[in-house]
Amino acid sequence: MRSSGLALLNFFFFLLTSISTDFHVEGAFVGTYGINYGRIADNIPSPEKVVLLLKQAKIRNVRIYDADHTVLKAFSGTGLDLVVGLPNGFLKEMSSNPDHAATWVKENVQSFLPETRIRGIAIGNEVLGGGDSELSGALLGAAKNVYNALKKMNLEKTVQLTTAHSQAVFADSYPPSSCVFKENVVQFMKPLLEFFDQIKSPFCLNAYPFLAYTYNPDEIDINYALFKPTEGIYDPKTELRYDNMLDAQIDAAYMALQDAGFKKMEVMITETGWASKGDSDEPAATQENARTYNYNLRKRLAKRKGTPLRPKTVLKAYIFALFNENSKPGKSSETHFGLYKPDGTISYDIGFNSLKSDAATKSLFSSSKAACYYATLVISVFVFLLMI
Repeated sequence: MRSSGLALLNFFFFLLTSISTDFHVEGAFVGTYGINYGRIADNIPSPEKVVLLLKQAKIRNVRIYDADHTVLKAFSGTGLDLVVGLPNGFLKEMSSNPDHAATWVKENVQSFLPETRIRGIAIGNEVLGGGDSELSGALLGAAKNVYNALKKMNLEKTVQLTTAHSQAVFADSYPPSSCVFKENVVQFMKPLLEFFDQIKSPFCLNAYPFLAYTYNPDEIDINYALFKPTEGIYDPKTELRYDNMLDAQIDAAYMALQDAGFKKMEVMITETGWASKGDSDEPAATQENARTYNYNLRKRLAKRKGTPLRPKTVLKAYIFALFNENSKPGKSSETHFGLYKPDGTISYDIGFNSLKSDAATKSLFSSSKAACYYATLVISVFVFLLMI
């Protein structure tokens, strides 16, 4: 009787550990594909429905641009990995006041863990290269104060710190081997990179072949920008050939990092996408081009490969964006980067489905609830057997 009870105990322990692996911390980015969940719109689905949409699409890695509590609550218990944003408007305050940084981390990160899987904090967005020297000067201080707050709360190994850069930080990126940081950026970039190197954070880049082509349509082959068959470009210095622009943009960043003394730092794409509609001076912003870019990008990421310059470093990317956002300022293209329309239907087909009906939603909730009941039952039996 004792041996059979022990066998049952081992069996249920196996089941228990199998269930708990879903809740194991696996870092800031799992796999290769993520999505930016922007919310500058007045007609997109509720955060609860967004969670269902993401689960349905099997997209686990999600970035938001703030730390909105309704979103953080909706993501609680979902298993989705979330990067929250500290908006640019907070940087000067966070840089000058460590207590304010600690309060922000406590209220917007610590208080939601571990139920909401916050795996990263993005400190500002595209700050360097933007022309605001005061904001650029506050970026490092804000990052350090937020990191110190995480460290005091023993969260520095759970929550990764990053900041995303636009290509405006580079002096030149063609060919990739010629890329260096702009002179007026280096004074801010170098100490920032030293800090991120110490805490093992990647260099985050917002890379848009769409924008590069839009500004230089006479010089760039659109097939090269869309991952379509093309002769590509050849870099004589590295003797590498590029068959798509995104890889070239990433390797340009690697070359700039190498020039600055950070050869081992990983480059991660935090935004990339293609607009499905634009103004008259944005003729490449079409639904077909957007579908082609995002479909080919998804295939490229699924291959889990690196770039010509860093073939062993698997590329990870967050796609921009989940929805068309009707309240974004600027050109028409700014409001048409979404893989989904506001009603939850797909903008174009790249392999994802539209948001399912309420009946399917309830079914999904029921299955999730059943899994919770099952886990509770296993734990109860496990505890009972320990008492035998």
